[in-house]
Amino acid sequence: MPSLATPVLQFDESQIEHINQRLATMQPSQILDWAHVTFDSLFQETAFGPSGNVISDMLSTQGISVPVIFLDTLHHFDETLDLARRSQQRYKFKLHTYKPDGCVDRAAFVAKHGDELWKRDDTVYDYSVKVEPARRAYSELRARAVLTGRRKSQKGDRATMQVVEIEKGTGLIKINPLANWTFDQVWSYLRAHEVPYNVLLDQGYKSVGDYHSTRPVKEGEDERAGRWAGSEKT
Repeated sequence: MPSLATPVLQFDESQIEHINQRLATMQPSQILDWAHVTFDSLFQETAFGPSGNVISDMLSTQGISVPVIFLDTLHHFDETLDLARRSQQRYKFKLHTYKPDGCVDRAAFVAKHGDELWKRDDTVYDYSVKVEPARRAYSELRARAVLTGRRKSQKGDRATMQVVEIEKGTGLIKINPLANWTFDQVWSYLRAHEVPYNVLLDQGYKSVGDYHSTRPVKEGEDERAGRWAGSEKT
């Protein structure tokens, strides 16, 4: 049977399946230990949501230093940018911020793409603010694997996710240590360990994205119901 430490370039679907079977019974802290010893170019990718900050806290508690990739879409809430600063100050990680290509601020983005691109073409918008900057980050930083805060309980296309996945198009390994956690587990950890979090969570938000496409969730709604509300996107 393949070792859990098989080099990333040798992973195939059968090996990923075997690894996921092993990791499925592990706690997030154990998954982080495994990722740390397995990959020599490991990063955390986060927009400083609750799950991401739980992972940052766990890494810090375990004495594991992992650089962070933050995709600044130039349309984040001010509260999110403030949290990014507070988190970096608390955990002392090396922060790599990537913005849309050729854009240093929101005004430059509008000059390049026009007003409200997300309304006119949300596919181009997503590519410009997330997909292209992420791929540029992976390439420039020579990332082999990234830790994410994605969870099955967020539903949608995440409902069937595994702890370890291979990203289509890049071959990048994505590791989801909290895949089997619920929002309540994340929130309980945040409070118990006094982890920094977005103050918008105290105003009814549960998942915070760009300012123009995020709203508080209503009682009984799914965690990510406030993301791109009224559209098929989540």
